Amino acid sequence: MDTAVIVVAAGRGSRMGGEVPKQWQILAGQPVLAHVLAAFAGLRVLLVIHPEDRARAEGFGVELVEGGATRDASVLAGLRALEGSGVEAVLIHDGARPLVTRGLVDRLVAALAVHQGAAPALPVSDALWRGAGGLVAGTVDRAGLYRAQTPQAFRFAPILAAHRAHPGGAADDVEVARAAGLDVAIVEGEESNLKLTWPGDFARAEAILKGRKLERRLADVRLGNGYDVHAFCEGDHVWLCGMKLPHGKGLLGHSDADVGMHALTDAIYGALAEGDIGRHFPPSDPQWKGAASHIFLAHAIALAADRGYALGNCDVTLVCERPKIGPHALEMQAELARIMGVDAGRVSVKATTSERLGFTGREEGIAAIATATLVRA
Repeated sequence: MDTAVIVVAAGRGSRMGGEVPKQWQILAGQPVLAHVLAAFAGLRVLLVIHPEDRARAEGFGVELVEGGATRDASVLAGLRALEGSGVEAVLIHDGARPLVTRGLVDRLVAALAVHQGAAPALPVSDALWRGAGGLVAGTVDRAGLYRAQTPQAFRFAPILAAHRAHPGGAADDVEVARAAGLDVAIVEGEESNLKLTWPGDFARAEAILKGRKLERRLADVRLGNGYDVHAFCEGDHVWLCGMKLPHGKGLLGHSDADVGMHALTDAIYGALAEGDIGRHFPPSDPQWKGAASHIFLAHAIALAADRGYALGNCDVTLVCERPKIGPHALEMQAELARIMGVDAGRVSVKATTSERLGFTGREEGIAAIATATLVRA
């Protein structure tokens, strides 16, 4: 179904306090409504506002509708603005609920394939009391009771007719729908979908947003590996992991043949699905003849940053009989960390031999293996 969203944000929110209404107060660095609108990205959104808030709202880039004196009137204004546009379903959401997830939106829309309306709710789990004069005056059976949330979803034509016929004063759109005889399915709500009502609710909402950001970072982890080999040739030094080590031979290569740094660079490119050094710095290009390998590594880590990733950690293993790597491993670790702009604790450099087997055992060259993890920054 062609679906639109009405976000009701014309209220003044007197219980929250503050110089501006709660939907315009700052939550985790952005206005509350910025978080609300982000949940509906890709859908047509109408933002119902108080006339005094138009200047604030114009920067959001969504359709604006001026609301009425009550919530009912504001919702009806939004519905009327959608009339004749071909919309088949509408989600009506409170602008003071900034933590709605796309999963909840999808469940509500799916329910409209069977029902005329659907709304999220959570079963009441706490005991319920009646109170009078500060004392408990009785208890209420909580069986079958739910805590209502938004967005509340409806097929468009029936909910427009229901609002037009309703005398006003409803607690929410489900009450309006039921008064018109519409069936409304209960969809499982979310504990995190809280409504900002009291000042302490902002701290709870900010904690939830921080937790979600951390979860996204942990869920978006990329792993890459690199392998490189360079043969020995005439020379008196080798470059390994950014360090110039005296040696009876050199390493053969188009650049400075830093086999360790090449393997690490390829590991980062691999984590990004960006091929290898040869794709970005072709050996057929004479400008890279004898180039220092830190150029390649700095490019790879900058490309990762441009994509929104930071280095989680990396591990480089050099396979050779000589030169001995152990005495230089910490300096190599520090140099790689410097080039990549990360803490040295995220970089590992170590060495092993091949027990005199193969080309490394015969001291015909050096091999390097590297692994790198990238995490969403």
